[in-house]
Parts: sequence; structure tokens; C-alpha cells
Amino acid sequence: MTGRGQARAGDLLELVRSGRATTRGALQQATGLSRATVGQRLDRLFRAGWLREGAGGPVDSPLGGRPSITLEFDDEHAVVLAADLDTRHARAAVLSLAGEILAEHSGTLVIEDGPDVVLGELGRWFAELLEKAGQPARTVCGIGLAVPGPVDSDTGRVVQPPIMPGWDGHDIRGRLAGAFAECAGEGAGVVPVLVDNDANLMAYGEQRTGYADCSAFVLVKVSTGIGAGVVVDGSIYRGIDGGAGDIGHIRVGTEALCRCGAYGCLAAVASGGAVARRLAEAGLPTASGSDVRDLLAAGHPEAVGLAREAGRLVGDVLATVVTLLNPGVLMIAGDLAGTPFLTGVRELLYQRALPRSTAHLDVVTARLGERAGLVGAGALVVEHLYAPERVEERLLAMGV
Repeated sequence: MTGRGQARAGDLLELVRSGRATTRGALQQATGLSRATVGQRLDRLFRAGWLREGAGGPVDSPLGGRPSITLEFDDEHAVVLAADLDTRHARAAVLSLAGEILAEHSGTLVIEDGPDVVLGELGRWFAELLEKAGQPARTVCGIGLAVPGPVDSDTGRVVQPPIMPGWDGHDIRGRLAGAFAECAGEGAGVVPVLVDNDANLMAYGEQRTGYADCSAFVLVKVSTGIGAGVVVDGSIYRGIDGGAGDIGHIRVGTEALCRCGAYGCLAAVASGGAVARRLAEAGLPTASGSDVRDLLAAGHPEAVGLAREAGRLVGDVLATVVTLLNPGVLMIAGDLAGTPFLTGVRELLYQRALPRSTAHLDVVTARLGERAGLVGAGALVVEHLYAPERVEERLLAMGV
């Protein structure tokens, strides 16, 4: 927030959204602004439709009087679109600003078909989902997209993604915004599109909804590939150019050829794709991590054994991750995130990591399941659009 006595409308909105100040009096106290200035700032937010008055709060004065009128963020004035891409499957949804899923669709979408095809299809899905949710296109304030590759968050472009051929450097934001506007028709303006790595957004969604008090949170997604999302002090840690968390390409001393072109990567021997290949070599019809997930659900003994072995390999690497980051929660997610894999992770993690690093560590599986990426993508859009500095830009653009 800006200095005391200089708070903008966006700063006041942030105080209300966070619950730190929810009455006019509390906003005056928190910001040092006069009653008249607080009123002027709030008037802009009311005219934009972003604030509403709630029920009366407790009476602050011992002498009695009228209860203070509480202020609330109006999470019904707009909706967010979100999509989560995997290698052969995708999920999309319409979400409220509070993160509630209003309409959802999942289906086959092959990422190797390239960005034009995949993003064009997502545009069609979004248009259909808005109709299903009963929301006009003009209510969409932004789109969030999770992709299975490293992303430069400044540009929204994937950078040398090992399992996304044809996507490197593509203008994902522009293509998806255009596809949505074209498919949604009248009322659909050009909306902002935010793109991030799928493990990052899964971690963000899970941390915000289930572990908000955890200041160091790590999620590891093990599906066709392997990636990690790290949330520190409530914010995604991306590294200098979006490459943080790419643990699937840590060398583990084998000669297996990885899809990135290198030999010995963790993903080449312990991902869902690697387990699927080994099962296929044994005569089982498996082509991806989702096929392995189905075999694990059926209790297939060979799949169970390979998943546990993969968990041990990942657990060995995670011992280093835990020692470096000292997280409070380590969450396992993705196609292999079941008991056999988790057992293997625990075996090596607790064997290799120092007791000091694991003394206060919870090793858990995902709570939100396949919706984690959608929830994280939606939350990313909301936090971006309603950040104090962005609020000022948007209010000025609206003429408010």
C-alpha cells in the first residue's frame, strides 16, 4: 500500500477484500485519510460496481449509536474464464470472482496439435460454458490458462517446452483472447489473458484454498511429465524467467532418453509417461499418465509396483528440494498421486532428508483434484485485476 495518508481507491479495495478494514471508520484508521477522502475513494469503487454495503457491524462506541455499515467486495459483478491443459486432455470453466465454479467442461484436446488448433477450440468451449452458466460475454473480466511447460510470466509465452511441440514463443495471450472474442460474439471484448505453468497454478489454488497460513508450500505434479509449483508468502515463486520448479529435468544418473533431448532426467524414468512406456513394453495398452491412473485405480499389481518405484525416485530428488526450501506442506498431485507412489516418496524422502528438514513437514495429496489448476488460474486473474495499481488503471479507463 502507498504511504499513510496517500492511499488510493485500489488500496482501500485491497483492505476491504483482505478483511483488514471493512467499515469507513476502519478505513480511515488504517489509511490516515479524512472521512471525506475515504468517501470519495469509495464512491469510485461503488460506481464501478466493485463494492457493496453489507449488514451493519458492531457498535464501536460505548455510548451506543448506529451500527457501522460494513463494506464487501462484490464478487458477482464479473466472472473469470479458466482452462487447464494437459498433453491429451483439457478442462475449462467459468468461475465467480470468489472462485466458485459456475460451469465446467472437460474433454480430449491434444497439445501436439499446436496452439492455433488448441486455443481455437478453447474459445469455443468458453462460449458454450458462458451460455451454460447463464452469463453474457460482457461479464468476463479475464482468462487464466495453465499449460504444461515453463512460462515467461511477463510475456505469457512458453519457453522451450519439452512436451509442447510448436508452442515455443507463440503469442498465447493474443490467440486465446482473439478466439474467445470470435466465438463468444456480441459483447465479448478483448479481455486480458494470463498464462502460467500448470504446477504453479495448481500449487496456487491448493495453497489459497486449503493452506493459506503455510508460508512455504510445494506441490509436485506427476503426470505425463514432472513439475513443481512453489508458493512463498502467498505468491508463486517463478524464478528469473519462469523456470523454477522444473524438477523433472534434474539428472538422476540413468541413461534413459528424455523428451527434452537429454539423458538421465527424472521425468524419463519416474513420470506417468515413463511408467506408461514400461507397462506398454509389458503388453499393457498404456499411452499416457491417465492410462496409468486407471490401472492404479483398478489395483493392477504391475502398475502399483512401478508407481511405488517411481515414487522412490521422485522422493530421492524431493529430499534435496525439502532441504533447500524447508516447506511446511509438500503436496503430491497428478495422475500418479495415489498410495503406491506416495509410499515410495515417503520411503526415500524421510531416509535421505535430515530430520530437521522434515520435522514440521506435512506430506499430503491434492485436495482439489483435477480442479486445482482451474481454481489457481481463476485466482491469478482476480489477484492481477484487483491489485491496487491495476484498480487505478481500470477505474481511469472506465472514466470513474
